[in-house]
Amino acid sequence: RFQMMYDAGKDGFIDLMELKLMMEKLGAPQTHLGLKNMIKEVDEDLDSKLSFREFLLIFRKAAAGELQEDSGLHALARLSEIDVSTEGVKGAKSFFEAKVQAIHDASRFEEEIKAEQEEKKKQAEELKQRKAAFKELQSTFKQ
Repeated sequence: RFQMMYDAGKDGFIDLMELKLMMEKLGAPQTHLGLKNMIKEVDEDLDSKLSFREFLLIFRKAAAGELQEDSGLHALARLSEIDVSTEGVKGAKSFFEAKVQAIHDASRFEEEIKAEQEEKKKQAEELKQRKAAFKELQSTFKQ
């Protein structure tokens, strides 16, 4: 479940969580509302996620000067270091796919860390129970 939430590689879209992660990685974190507005501005089919075509629209709007200077989309276009006019659609597509892959890898890494933390928690709990059982056993001998 956790992995599917992040796994953009499975559907080829960038949803709100993935966009959040992407903007954080670019060093321009956005508020929840800011992220929603970013998607809304280029979400032509109103599915609340970005398709590759909608993703390209960000760069077209940036090139045409149609993005507000302080908007999240402007930051994304600027920080992504991709110029669709020179790189072409192919460059943008590989950038989009690279971002999707990076998000996928990051979620796997986060999942591994979470699993490790759960395991440590479980071990600590077992140790606590063993100590309690030992103390109980000790107290029966002291009587």
